[in-house]
Amino acid sequence: MADRASGQAIGFLMQQGIENADCLSLAAGFVDPDTLPVDLVRQTTAKLLGESVGKSVLQYGTTPGSDSLREVFRAYLAELENDSLQVESLPLNRIVLTTGSQQLLLLVSQTLFNPGDICLVAAPTYFVYLGVLDGVGAKAIPVTTDENGMCPEALDAELQRLSDEGQLHRVKLVYVVSYHDNPAGISVSAERRPRLVDVVRKWSDGQHIFLLEDAAYRELHYDGPVQPSIFSYDLPDDDGRQHVILSQTFSKSFSPGLRVGVGVLPQELVKPVLDLKSNEDFGSGHLSQNVVATVLQSGAYRRHVSLLQQSYKGKRDAMLAAADEFFSDIPDVTWLHPNGGLYVWMTLPETVPTGFDSELFKRATHTDKVMYVPGELCYPSDWDQRPRNQMRLSYGVLDTEGIREGMRRLASAVRAVV
Repeated sequence: MADRASGQAIGFLMQQGIENADCLSLAAGFVDPDTLPVDLVRQTTAKLLGESVGKSVLQYGTTPGSDSLREVFRAYLAELENDSLQVESLPLNRIVLTTGSQQLLLLVSQTLFNPGDICLVAAPTYFVYLGVLDGVGAKAIPVTTDENGMCPEALDAELQRLSDEGQLHRVKLVYVVSYHDNPAGISVSAERRPRLVDVVRKWSDGQHIFLLEDAAYRELHYDGPVQPSIFSYDLPDDDGRQHVILSQTFSKSFSPGLRVGVGVLPQELVKPVLDLKSNEDFGSGHLSQNVVATVLQSGAYRRHVSLLQQSYKGKRDAMLAAADEFFSDIPDVTWLHPNGGLYVWMTLPETVPTGFDSELFKRATHTDKVMYVPGELCYPSDWDQRPRNQMRLSYGVLDTEGIREGMRRLASAVRAVV
């Protein structure tokens, strides 16, 4: 597994950031450091340690998280769904607290996949998860995606093709970033959410296929309608089975340093996932979980998210305005307008590759001093149809002036190679 995990794109990308430290970064998927809740975390930690529970929060927790903490996180999920009856009736044993959402993505993948098994992913998709799939020996197969998210008809057609080829038994998972996705800022439309569940259920007659809903950017929503999760449409089938695994994190909406995630598992995955987690860590950071639970109960978390949304909305608008200002007159350059998240997805002329070894990347990093994420990283590396002319641009780290200057520099680099 270590051999398969070596040489992943995220490691090379971080190396590029170190080697080009003088560049403005439109690449880093980090949160804005100015939005991190330093005072709130300091006050909450001091409060916890100053009370009678002080010693217990510094002790080991339990593998899935304590019952009392999971009750708090269950109530939080119920509030997000605006349907407390459905979520609050969830058995606590289906809820697991993790070290960020990345741990749950890894544990689920280790549970489900044997080498050669198949995961269906959006095209494009979160490139770090493509690395996870490589690490467990699974094959990622892309599914057509547009501005409304993964296309249910395309998913159905791909499953039909695999069935015709005798490969359906190898399909274990469909992976979808449902809100303002990384990399493209796309959300799955309200109309498609239940249909994706229906397609997965349809093809699970002879086996159990799961849909992993990665909702990491759910609360970074700035305008447009608020959608219920895909998970909310996952009612038990005739055999009582459910298909959606829900993964959420507080890394983007509160603090990545605390590393707190929450997931909901179908019943049959609870034991195998927790068995793996127990071997790995006996339970994620107990103090961090208590900090997040406390701010959830106090209402401070919701106030923080509201301020965060205002800040990122301004930065999103600054990047889109800079795109209009600097790229509008470059032929065949287009970009998406996200309703949330941290990213803008840009497409250049087909004749302009954006990869690490491209003339554009070298020009951007060495001459114009700006970095981006090549879009080709966000497709399976063995897919011969993956586009080579796209970029993921992040507005997470820079302030609005830095975003405008970064976009000006990037446009300069593009003009030099078009």
